[in-house]
Order: sequence, then structure tokens, then C-alpha cells
Amino acid sequence: MKRIIINGGNTLKGTIKISGAKNSAVALVPASLLSDEKVTIDNIPNISDIDNLNEILKYLGASVERKEDRIIIDPTTIENKAIPEEAATKLRASYYFMGALLGKYKKATMYFPGGCPIGARPINLHLKGFEMMGAKIMQEQNKYTIIADELKGANIYLDMPSVGATINIMLAAVKANGTTTIDNAAKEPEIVNVATFLNNMGAKIRGAGTSTITIKGVKELHHAYTEVIPDRIEAGTYVIAGALIGNQLKIDNIIPEHIDSLLEKLKEMGADISVGVDNVIVSKTDRLNPINVTTLGYPGFPTDLQQPLTTLLTKCDGLSTVKETIYENRFCNAKYLNEMGANIKITDKKIYVNGPSELVGKEVIATDLRAGACLVLAGLVAKGTTTVKNVEHVLRGYENIIEKLNNVGANIKLDEI
Repeated sequence: MKRIIINGGNTLKGTIKISGAKNSAVALVPASLLSDEKVTIDNIPNISDIDNLNEILKYLGASVERKEDRIIIDPTTIENKAIPEEAATKLRASYYFMGALLGKYKKATMYFPGGCPIGARPINLHLKGFEMMGAKIMQEQNKYTIIADELKGANIYLDMPSVGATINIMLAAVKANGTTTIDNAAKEPEIVNVATFLNNMGAKIRGAGTSTITIKGVKELHHAYTEVIPDRIEAGTYVIAGALIGNQLKIDNIIPEHIDSLLEKLKEMGADISVGVDNVIVSKTDRLNPINVTTLGYPGFPTDLQQPLTTLLTKCDGLSTVKETIYENRFCNAKYLNEMGANIKITDKKIYVNGPSELVGKEVIATDLRAGACLVLAGLVAKGTTTVKNVEHVLRGYENIIEKLNNVGANIKLDEI
């Protein structure tokens, strides 16, 4: 078991360069299987989720060559076989192999994916889309077998704009016969990144980034190159760190428009931020205004940033609220913030943060990826020493987080027990 130990109170100054987006990379890697030739993906983050996906690729028989932040994948030697439960349940993004294998071979067998325990995240929208294209779903406990004699284009309406379902249906549809339309599709930048990759292979996808995506099926996909977009959640997390304890902290290699919803909330708080073409410079201020936040699909405020933001809300002068509309179990971080000295009250889907509060270092537990990020931020600003246990969650989503924070003045280390 790994833990992060933080001696808090150090000012953060310097530059943090943002890595490739986790939420893009974990879809791009399975998408590579659809190609009939080698593909290359640049700016891949060095995180454990990518390691786990690569293991699944190798298990299926693909050739995977990793050179720093570049991956070259040769899927021509793949054998379509059931993905083992142990591999599938290590991360939720393993479900993208469903769409990719179904799209290429008309059959996929795997177990219900794992990931962070942030609430019930059913895959019913994914399965509904597959069924509407002609697939049959067979379930044995948590094992799914999806088979289609032929995949046919269909008009699919998503009951909610799910990122995972939108991408998975795209993967299944690119080689289907006819045209598939996804209505009420998710609009996240990561979807555009995946659609661009598929189009580079020869797919015919239009409308990615809007609520209606159209996919005209093709027979073959060829070699292609793509680059993972900068990680907007990593960027937002470090921008929040700068607002907490920064002095001209520069968050570099970002697309500012991707975190507009966060930047607008920080301006509303009175944070000291300066937005450049591909960077944000942020410093701590003496007083922050309370705000109200509601999580929404892109371009609304991202659910993945509400937990890190909660640490900053403990420093606001007054009562802030956070309403979570995406996942029902995403306030596990609040308990540990309260143990560190915060004043947070929790209801079913809303928290009330009364500040400002002085945080004190404690031993806390990262219950999920973004809760872990929240507690790391709390440790950076707290008095004394904070120990964050179960940090495998954090390492899944933040490349070189220890090195990046130490390089700008933090006192943080990774320890194994």
C-alpha cells in the first residue's frame, strides 16, 4: 500500500507542465484496436490506468511499444477473446474494449469494469446503444457477452449525455453498415479527441463536440497518428492549488477554454488569476468570496473538479455550496476535510462549506481519484503533516504528481508500507 506524506504550508512558485488527458488517453488506447494497421499516439500520460490498458492490449495479442510519452500500437495480431475479470476490474475505462471489439469483430466478452467507488455508474446506456445497432447482450452475473451478426446504423438517443456511452457507441459504429446518429451526446473535449483519432484512421464522424454526432460506417481503418489533448482536470487541480497557496504559479501547456467553468468561478471568488494563450498564472489572495457550484456535463462545471475545489472553498469567507448532479457518492472527501478542521455539512447531493477554516494535518484516506486530489491539496495548505493513504487512486490519474509539486516548492513524498 502506498501513501503520500505532505508537510504543509510551503508556497508554490514556478511552472507545472500539464500532461496528456487521462480521460482521452484511456479511450484512445482501446480505440486503436479498430485500425487495420499500426497507430501512434503522442502525449500519453505515464499513469497506472494506461499501464493496465496496455496489459489488456498485450493479452489480446497486440504489439505495444512505449517510448516516453509515445505509444505505437500494432493491432494486426489481435485474437478476440474474453478479457479476464482481474484485468477488466482494475479500471472503469476497460469498458471501451466493449465498443472497440464489438465494432471490429462483432463480439466482445468482458466483466463489468472497475474504477473509483463514486456511485452507481451503470453501463445500461452503452448496452442500449449496442442493442439498437443489432447486438444481443448476454449477462452472467457481472460478465457480459455482446454479439452481433451484423451491426447496423441506428438513431440512438441517450437518456443522459454520458461521456462513456457516447465514446463506446462511436467505437462500435465506425465499422457498422449505414449511418448511426447519437442524439443528446456528451460534448466533452475528450470526445472530440477520440473522434479526431478515428477520423485520422479513415472513419467518417461529424458533430463531435455537439449534442448530435453522426457516424457513417466504413469497411476499413488505416494507420493514423494523434496527440492526446492536455488534461483539463489535472490543469484545474493545479490551478486550484495555486489559488490556495501559490505565488505566481504558472500552469502551462493547457487549453484555457477547456476549464472556463472553473476560471469563471475563481474570478467570482476574487482569486488572483491571469489567463494566457496556453497557460494560467495564479496566486493566493488574502480573502475569497463564497460561491455556489453545480456540477454539469461539459461545458458546465466538471464533476471531476468539485472535490478538489472543495478544499479551496474551506478558505472562502462565508457559506459556499456544491451540488453534485452526476454521481451520488462523490462527497467522501468531506468527512476527511472535516477531520482536518473544515466545517462542511453533507446532504444527499449537496454540501455546505462554511469558511474560512484553518486546516491541520491528519491521516486521511483517498477513497477515489478526485477525493485523493482534494486531500493532497488540503495537505499542501494545512499546518503540520498530512498522510494520505490509499493513494493508488491518485496515481491512476495524475502523472508524476510528487515530482511536479516538489519542483514548485511543495514538501511531499511517496511512501510504501
